[in-house]
Amino acid sequence: MIEKLELDLRNIITDCQQGVRKAQEQLYRHCYGFAMTIAMRYAVDENEAADILSCAFAKMFRSIHTFDASKGNFHGWLKKIIINESLDHIKKRNRFASLETDTVEEPSINNEIIEKTDAAAILQLIRQLPRATHAVFVLYAIDGYSHKEIASQLGISEGTSKWHLSEARKILQQKIAAISA
Repeated sequence: MIEKLELDLRNIITDCQQGVRKAQEQLYRHCYGFAMTIAMRYAVDENEAADILSCAFAKMFRSIHTFDASKGNFHGWLKKIIINESLDHIKKRNRFASLETDTVEEPSINNEIIEKTDAAAILQLIRQLPRATHAVFVLYAIDGYSHKEIASQLGISEGTSKWHLSEARKILQQKIAAISA
C-alpha cells in the first residue's frame, strides 16, 4: 500500500514537472494537511497560515522542476519551502530586536503541569508569543534548528536567538502555571 502511494506521488510530481494542471491539483490536495500543520506552527491563526501556504505552494509549483528525488524526499523539500516562506512572512511584518545577553537563564517547566495540559492548548499558548520569539521557539524546539541556523535564517545573532528562546520558555512557563492554578 505504501509503495503504491509513493509511486502515485512520484507520478503526480512527474506530471507536475511537465505542467499537467490536474496533477498540480492532486499534489495540492495530497500535501495540504501536511503543509497546513507546518504553517500553523509559525502562524498566529488559520488565516495567516493560509496566506503562508498560498505563497509556499506558488513557490513550490514554480520550482517543482528543480525537485530531484535522488537528493531527498519530496515532503522534506516541501517542508523547507513552507518554513522559509513562514520566516519570510514573519520578517516582512516584524523586525527582530537585537537583544543579546551573555548568560541566558533557563526557566524550568513543571512536567506534571504539561502532562495535564493538552497539545492543542499548548500550541495555542505558543501562538500567543511575540512573533519573533514565536518563530525562534518553533524553529528550535519543534523543528530542531540550532541557534546558529536560526540566526542565519532570520538575520539575527546567535545571542538574540538564545534570548528569544529563553523569553519564550519564560512566557510559556508563566502561562502554563496560570492555567494550572
